[in-house]
Amino acid sequence: MSTYIAPNGKNNNQFEDCPSVLREFLTYAGTIKNLSVRTVNGYYIDIRTFLRFMKLRRGLVPDSINFEEILINDVTLEFLGTVTKADVYEYLHYALNVRGNAAVTRARKLCSIKAFYKYLVSKSNQLKQNPVIDIEVPTIRKSLPKYLSLEESLELLNNVGGDFPERDYCILVLFLNCGMRLSELVSINTNDFKENTIRILGKGNKERTVYLNDSCIYALNNYLGVRSSLSKVVDKAALFLSRRTGKRLTPRRVQQIVDTCLQTAGLAGKGYSTHKLRHTAATLMYRHGNVDMLALKEILGHEHITTTEIYTHISTQQLENAVKSSPLSKVKINKSIPKIGEPLPLKNNAKEQLDESVDEGAEGAQNKSTKDMGASE
Repeated sequence: MSTYIAPNGKNNNQFEDCPSVLREFLTYAGTIKNLSVRTVNGYYIDIRTFLRFMKLRRGLVPDSINFEEILINDVTLEFLGTVTKADVYEYLHYALNVRGNAAVTRARKLCSIKAFYKYLVSKSNQLKQNPVIDIEVPTIRKSLPKYLSLEESLELLNNVGGDFPERDYCILVLFLNCGMRLSELVSINTNDFKENTIRILGKGNKERTVYLNDSCIYALNNYLGVRSSLSKVVDKAALFLSRRTGKRLTPRRVQQIVDTCLQTAGLAGKGYSTHKLRHTAATLMYRHGNVDMLALKEILGHEHITTTEIYTHISTQQLENAVKSSPLSKVKINKSIPKIGEPLPLKNNAKEQLDESVDEGAEGAQNKSTKDMGASE
């Protein structure tokens, strides 16, 4: 049975298919570590997949069984203690070659297993050996983030339609100006604003304050004026509501809104998404706002500066300007270029210098040879 915990945390049967030791870890992650519901649910899914693989690998279930139907509620602490480093390597091989998981997915799954065994060994002292402590996370290829150009961003903002344009325009403006994540945007409440700032609840339930520019304030005031006249409001605290249900917009619905706006602006099919709008905000602030990486790190809510560095990618225009800035970039000397195989034409003084260099090299080699002979005798 698959149990998915909704982001709102409303589920009375959380992790009912888990063994008690796993359930204790997930409770620890959510209450003591204060990790988000989404993160805890990710731990659950990743560890469940690993335990299903281990039962199949150890022959505890028939080979013909549907993998997704393998139960894990009978996994014991003793069984977890028998897991070896070889088992984990074999699981990563399985994730790559059978499940087709990319490096970033395999790295995430391994991190989930590491967190689980760290809890069992270091936090709860239920096991003595940690089989994954020395296993390296799969190398993730770093690629430049995809983002909208300034012209494309303006085109997107100029082509907002639909049955609730004030709301949809406000969503795009906050994405493009504040660089917030999708989960952060949908969780905004009306009381999160104070003067010209907004309180954002980010990963790991970490709060940060982001300043709002004139564009954001204008879009918010325009939307709130229409929001106040909605005939049906169920989630009164939520900022972004569905006109039809009056409930808080779901992440999926926001994705659909952004996709529709991209299509209307003629930007569909280019790989853009809600997260690419976050890339765009960071890129535009870095390029046009003279924002340093430390300030950008705070705005985006990154824990480490190394994460922020992917947004400070150098544009092709900057690369072109760097080449053009060379002091030799404007030197143009009209010289005849010899054909392949022909000797290079040297002026007399250059030829003399070359001949002297060759003679000196030969003389030096001869002297060294004489010294070596003397030494060997």
